Amino acid sequence: MPAERLSVVVTRRLPEPVETRMKELFDVELSEDDKPMSREALVDAMQRADVIVPTVTDTIDQILLSRAGDRLKLIANYGAGVDHIDVHTARQRGILVSNTPGVVTEDTADMTMALLLAVTRRIPEGLAVMQAGRWDGWAPTAFLGGRISGRRLGILGMGRIGQAVARRAKAFGMQIHYHNRRRLRPEVEQELEATYWESLDQMVSRMDVVSINCPHTPSTFHLMNARRLKLMKPDAVIVNTSRGEVIDENALTRMLRAGEIAGAGLDVFEHRHEINPRLRELKNVVLLPHMGSATVEGRLEMGEKVIINIKTFADGHRPPDLVVPAML
Repeated sequence: MPAERLSVVVTRRLPEPVETRMKELFDVELSEDDKPMSREALVDAMQRADVIVPTVTDTIDQILLSRAGDRLKLIANYGAGVDHIDVHTARQRGILVSNTPGVVTEDTADMTMALLLAVTRRIPEGLAVMQAGRWDGWAPTAFLGGRISGRRLGILGMGRIGQAVARRAKAFGMQIHYHNRRRLRPEVEQELEATYWESLDQMVSRMDVVSINCPHTPSTFHLMNARRLKLMKPDAVIVNTSRGEVIDENALTRMLRAGEIAGAGLDVFEHRHEINPRLRELKNVVLLPHMGSATVEGRLEMGEKVIINIKTFADGHRPPDLVVPAML
């Protein structure tokens, strides 16, 4: 007699091939409208499923976990970041948490460079003029941006994505600097031609571009606060493709408006999709709707990792991408 299939609830629409494979393997309940679940709907799912597959739009905190049913044994997150999940409380309740690391490294690094170029070369301003039909021909002083070759890039967070950004920036002729919880091995530093800064303050004050590539944790919340943002050079640019909470968005907005920072390229925001309206008005800011991982290939690979994590768990083994509190 075949074993009973795991009950799996998916909170958002996933790529069609991923959903099809899940139907083949599990007793799966898919999202029909692709809207974020309400908290009550999440609780309901957590009370009747063996596994839930949330995304970054689902906040699974201590209160929700306290209402989870005894049946729930795995939260198989669709995404690498797990700052929206209270991993400590989940583990205390015997619920495992898995994620999808490494899948979007190259995609996010590509987007970091795209934002860096978009801000420094004023691409959105040129695009707006062309789309409005207001371009009246080339002029020697029109849309003057800055050359990125030779500029100092300070990378905050030198994990997989930070190193992928460094490789790309090095190819563009940028000077690579970084701050990280742990210094890289000498051979990695040598390969990337990267200079380590133990002091984040000292690094930030000397960079032409600062790229945020660290996860959101209690220790990185507002790591780029008002005091640290004021250390940046007036002609410097900041780019964030990691998590919005790492930057004090209100302080950044004030400084951009005052011309104390030259520009910003942001793919993530402190309050998710509720963006400071004053930030949206600025010409020296490029805003994107969390597109860093938005490639067909990346989203399919994320789904494959989720399926492998659930299938491995269903077979009685530890999910390969298990998240433990010590990792956070």
